[in-house]
Amino acid sequence: MSFEEKLSEFAQLAVRVGVNIQQGQYLLINTSTETLDFTRLVVEKAYEAGAGRVHVNLTDAVFDRAFYEHTTEEEISKFPKWIVAQREEVIERQGAILWIDAEDPDLLAGVDVAKLSAQQKASGAALVNYRKAVMNDDIAWSIIAVPSKKWAAKVFPDLPEAEQVNALWDAIFKTVHIGDGSAVENWHTHITNLEARAAQLNAKKFKKLYYNAPGTNLTIELPDKHIWLTGGSKTPLGTKFIANMPTEEVYTMPLKYGVNGTVSNTKPLVYKGNVIDEFTLTFEAGKIIKAEAQVGNDLLQELIKSDKGSSYLGEVALVPHESPISASNILYYNTLFDENASNHLAIGEAYPTCYEGGRELAEGQLESLGINTSITHEDFMIGSGEMDIDGELADGTMEPIFRKGSWAF
Repeated sequence: MSFEEKLSEFAQLAVRVGVNIQQGQYLLINTSTETLDFTRLVVEKAYEAGAGRVHVNLTDAVFDRAFYEHTTEEEISKFPKWIVAQREEVIERQGAILWIDAEDPDLLAGVDVAKLSAQQKASGAALVNYRKAVMNDDIAWSIIAVPSKKWAAKVFPDLPEAEQVNALWDAIFKTVHIGDGSAVENWHTHITNLEARAAQLNAKKFKKLYYNAPGTNLTIELPDKHIWLTGGSKTPLGTKFIANMPTEEVYTMPLKYGVNGTVSNTKPLVYKGNVIDEFTLTFEAGKIIKAEAQVGNDLLQELIKSDKGSSYLGEVALVPHESPISASNILYYNTLFDENASNHLAIGEAYPTCYEGGRELAEGQLESLGINTSITHEDFMIGSGEMDIDGELADGTMEPIFRKGSWAF
């Protein structure tokens, strides 16, 4: 299969499987100028699939950097209403949203942390309805990524510059099952396998999870009506979509006040164009009471102070250490990929879909059930080949879930 054929199949995959565009449906694409050629291909595939209208929002690294360097914190705190209106209309029309990421992991390194925090808070407050629609799977949405020069240089610093982008393309194609038969059929098989694993966990109805690894000794209580899910999702209208491409995880929610102990990251977290690494979080009754990072500590402190819910967890995800992305030994400096190479947790908002009937509950009702709500949702990686996880059943019986980073059943 030629490179051009792989590109075409990737664009088709994003449209037909990722957001699974429907006849006459509107599609909003959020991406950057780095992806322009590929995005044009996606737009063509979307119209061929029957999209009613496709709109592309383009950002640019120079634009973004200039915004933070020259705009005041006061102005950053004012979020434009027209951006809100655009997202609201997509939701109202039951459209779909596709993100095509190519971000430089160090794009905003050195930018005033207070400005980054102000933007997070402003956008989180303004886009509350949009965030709810995405977290509830009320609309089809998907995230994919394509190489940019700076991202490729970060991932493959030892390769000659002329080879870096192609190397990242090759790696990405493998993670999304392109190049070995039909990518669409490969994805159907892959999601079916993940759903079988989720069904096993749902049958267990674990009450608590116990994590042990170097730097980690953590207990996570789960709600009585928690549900383990996969990257395969479905809108209320029954449209199937894949939120993250790639995906290797099965995930659920923690009980907000039921997290205790200490956890350490095992891969860098790229947040707001900066790297946060070598950090440890300590929890007591669910809340982060201590956070320390050797790299990016100021930004970590701002992240967990974004709002009341950002100092609690919202997601528990299991990924075996021998997953294909982990086995590649590539550090992507991009959460979309790195979280699918490692067990991970998420600071902030929980997915209501991970609770029986949670989709229909208002924010106050979710909170009353011990389900975290927040303007943030940031995954961070904690898994390794040394991690053991045990599950406690309703009767107190303990069962192994992971041993040395791999499934124990």
